[in-house]
Amino acid sequence: MVKKEIKKISKLENLKEELEILLENFPLKKFVVVVFSVGFLFLLTGLFLIFFLKPYCGDGTLYGQCSKNKPYFCSEGVLVEKASSCGCNSNLTLTGNLCISKYQLESKEATFKYILRGEEKEINLTLYKEMANYLSSLPSSISPKKGENFSRADFKFRAINNEEQRNLLMPLVIKIQNIAKDKTEQMRIAVSLVQKIPFEGSKKTFLFGNTVLNYSRYPYEILYEKQGICEEKSQLLVFLLRELGYKSVIFFNIFENHESVGIKCPMAIDFKNTGYCFVETTASSIITDDEVEYVGVGGLYSTPEVALISEGISLGRNLYEYKDANDLKVIRNTINENGQLSSFQHQRFEELKKKYGLERV
Repeated sequence: MVKKEIKKISKLENLKEELEILLENFPLKKFVVVVFSVGFLFLLTGLFLIFFLKPYCGDGTLYGQCSKNKPYFCSEGVLVEKASSCGCNSNLTLTGNLCISKYQLESKEATFKYILRGEEKEINLTLYKEMANYLSSLPSSISPKKGENFSRADFKFRAINNEEQRNLLMPLVIKIQNIAKDKTEQMRIAVSLVQKIPFEGSKKTFLFGNTVLNYSRYPYEILYEKQGICEEKSQLLVFLLRELGYKSVIFFNIFENHESVGIKCPMAIDFKNTGYCFVETTASSIITDDEVEYVGVGGLYSTPEVALISEGISLGRNLYEYKDANDLKVIRNTINENGQLSSFQHQRFEELKKKYGLERV
C-alpha cells in the first residue's frame, strides 16, 4: 500500500516538473495574450449573434415581441395569437388571447395545396360563411364623384383593401410565414398555393347600366369557394405578396383580355422591360415563364398595362426559376418544331413537371 502511494507522489512530482518546463518555454505574457485574443473573438462572435442574427419569426418580429400585425406574438420562432398582450384591431373584439370578427360564426375547414421543389404540401385554413356573404353583398361598381377618374388599379384596391376581409385573410399569411422564414420561400409558397386553386368563373352577374357583367369575387371569396379566374386569383396573390413585403403589380394584356401578376425583380430577368417578373396565376407555372399558351388566345404578345399594387422588396438576380423557365421554353419550342424530344430533354421535362406540378406545357 505504501509503495503504491510513493509511486503516485513520484508521478505527481514528474508532472509538476514537466509543467514548469512548459511554462518556461511559454512565458506567461504570451499565455495571457492568447487567452485574451480567444476571449475577445468569442465576445465579437456573441455580439454579432446578438445584433445581426437575432432570432426572429417569419414576419421579422424578434422573439418575445408583438408583431405589427395584431394580435400575433413571436414565440420561439412561431407567430401565435396573444391578444391579451398585443391587442386587437379596432374592428375586432378581444376574447382571451384571440381577436374575434363579427363575421366569424359559421365556419368550415379548407385545405390548400402547394408545391415546393417537387414536394406537395398543404395548408389548412378555417373559413367563415358570413365573411363570404358580406363581401358578396358589397356594390360591384364604384360610383365616381364629379371630376374623378378611376383607373384599373382603383378596382383592384377596392378588392384587396377591405379591412374586414384583411382580418380573416391574415391567418393564411401568418401560416405561410410560420412555414418559412426566408422571404423568397414565402413568395414561392404563396404563388404555388394560388396557382393550385382551380380555375373557374363565378356564375353570378350584375347589371352595369344596360350591360350584364360577370361578378368579380373578392380574394376571400376565392378561398371560400376554392375557385377563381385570372383576375380574381391575381388579386388574391397580390394581397398575399403585399402582406409578405413584396413590391408587386398586376399586368393586364388588353388584346388577350388576361390578367397576371408581376413581382419586382432585376431587369435582366423581367417581363417586357417592366422591371417585374411575370407570374401566371391560372394554373401551376414557373415564375418568369411568360410564354405560356392559353386556350383560344395563344401567347401574350401585347404590351401589358401595369397597375402598381404595393411597394416592397425585390426578388434576387439568382432566382433558380429563371433558369428552369428558360429550359422549359427550349423544350416547348423543340416540341413545336420537331414533335419530339431527345432523351436528355425528356428527362429534364419530367423533372420540371414534377418540380412545379406542371399540368400544361
